[in-house]
Amino acid sequence: MANEHEKAQLADLVDMVKGSLAMVAHAQEERARLTATAHARGRRVTVTVNADCIVIKTEFSDDIDELTYAEIASAVTAATQEAAGKVQRRAAELLEKLEEQQKLIPTLSEVFPGMPDMAALIPKAPSAPTAPPGAREEPQPEEPAVFTETEDYEHDPHVRQRSNIAAPDW
Repeated sequence: MANEHEKAQLADLVDMVKGSLAMVAHAQEERARLTATAHARGRRVTVTVNADCIVIKTEFSDDIDELTYAEIASAVTAATQEAAGKVQRRAAELLEKLEEQQKLIPTLSEVFPGMPDMAALIPKAPSAPTAPPGAREEPQPEEPAVFTETEDYEHDPHVRQRSNIAAPDW
């Protein structure tokens, strides 16, 4: 009888996981359809990005020639970053909804006591910088390790002395 109860629990868990996977697929499809548009320099520059923050459309107004090349470049960068921020926020909202549903599914450690929580072990990726390469603070390399308590070892067998065990007169 207890075996039937465990089978029913496992079937419920499998159904929850299947439902969760369907929700993940739906959220991925919704995310893929996301776009965002932003303007800069008094709407002289308009940039639209897709869900991957790739520029898919750039428009200039008729009076764009009132700006210098440097101002246009700066406006394109600003509009692109703003649009990318918008689309990332919307994608994060989709992810939050999905994560709320995922919390209903028991973790491996809840199903199998003693198992580590795998989700907690996944490292979080750092955010990419938005400043141009010359303007960002580059991480300082760590000091190389220095080993002080070492011995010299000759790797060439012809140079280092051989053991007398193999000597013919032994």
